[in-house]
Amino acid sequence: MAEIVIMGAGLGGVIMAYEMKDQMRPEDRLTVVTRDPIYHFVPSNPWVAVGWRTRESVEIDLAPTFSRRGINFKPVPVSGVDPQAKRVDLEDGSSLNYDYLIIATGPELAFDEIEGFGPHGFTQSVCHIEHAEKAQVDFEEFCKNPAPVITGAVQGASCYGPAYEFTFILETELRRRKIRDRVPMTFVTSEPYIGHIGLDGVGDTKGLLESELREKHIKWMTSSRVKSVESGKMIVEEIAEDGAIKKTHELPFGYSMMIPAFRGIKPLRGIDGLVNPRGFVIVDKHQQNPTYPEVFAVGVCVAIPPMGPTPVPCGVPKTGFMIESMVTATARNIGEILRGRAPRFQGTWNAVCLADFGDSGVAFVAQPQIPPRNVNWSASGRWVHAAKIGFEKYFLRKMRKGESEPFYESAALNMLGIGKLKNIIQD
Repeated sequence: MAEIVIMGAGLGGVIMAYEMKDQMRPEDRLTVVTRDPIYHFVPSNPWVAVGWRTRESVEIDLAPTFSRRGINFKPVPVSGVDPQAKRVDLEDGSSLNYDYLIIATGPELAFDEIEGFGPHGFTQSVCHIEHAEKAQVDFEEFCKNPAPVITGAVQGASCYGPAYEFTFILETELRRRKIRDRVPMTFVTSEPYIGHIGLDGVGDTKGLLESELREKHIKWMTSSRVKSVESGKMIVEEIAEDGAIKKTHELPFGYSMMIPAFRGIKPLRGIDGLVNPRGFVIVDKHQQNPTYPEVFAVGVCVAIPPMGPTPVPCGVPKTGFMIESMVTATARNIGEILRGRAPRFQGTWNAVCLADFGDSGVAFVAQPQIPPRNVNWSASGRWVHAAKIGFEKYFLRKMRKGESEPFYESAALNMLGIGKLKNIIQD
């Protein structure tokens, strides 16, 4: 019997549990350990922040579904990992021994790296459901006394889609409330150009997003570094190509939502051979750690080098479909190992993204996500908004049923040529 432990129960962890269960032998045991027993659909957080969704409408109690699938569940925070002893320690004093560990924790949010930054400072976040709820409460207060708004993503951020989404969703809601004319908006980003999104663009994301910003009368600043935040004021440095400070701005605001930089969670940071200096898990093409082959990782916690040098650091995003391809490869590879074979599956890391703008949106397909690509396509229109709503309902239904990829989803993706696994020619 093999003991398999999954750390984390977000997007990557939950579908990892469902797919791993399908690949295990009958005698193997699967345990999921996580801080929060409730799953929240993170892509809906921008809607929560403006009151278009409630917390309850985008959450799932995981315990009943896991029980039905025969998955052990421990909603207890992890305090430490010892990869040499193959053990996960928990904050309640207990521990879990494993034969295989799959790390799917997501990131820690590095608000503390900028003075006055984050929900405990003077800016909002949509990275967690608690942050989105606070952002919604503060937004209601803001609407009583409209003022300038600043949105965007700071230096080292690696998740730019939600920054654009929230900007346009907020703009739509301000128009609906008939106060948009009283709210100057500025988009501040570490990207070297609008639409870079940490991927050097996908299709014409530069043109599409610049056009949307112009049409909505939203100013923007690129290659920008947030130095500090005070009540009602953000200090932003524009950085030149050579890394020098080109200009420093003091931007007033009454409301701000900025995506932070990410880092690995504290229990993993500093484990030599397992993580990089930022705390992200090092993996090979099979999602397997080279130093500790019993450890695999999927999702935002995986170490991926940046696309290339930029005046201000920009991380690479790990999008939903990309994470799903990591999950499928990991589940198949551990299934191979359990049966005495070598791992052979590689995720495509393809990206299929829907960015909602409130009443329209931008969609893109990147195969693979990191260039050079076989497919590099983007488009915009009102249909994206409808598609995002449909996807939210579909994905939550899958999670409640304990499914990762129903057969009809696989068939549709195969027809479109959007696969999760690479076609590898074996020697």
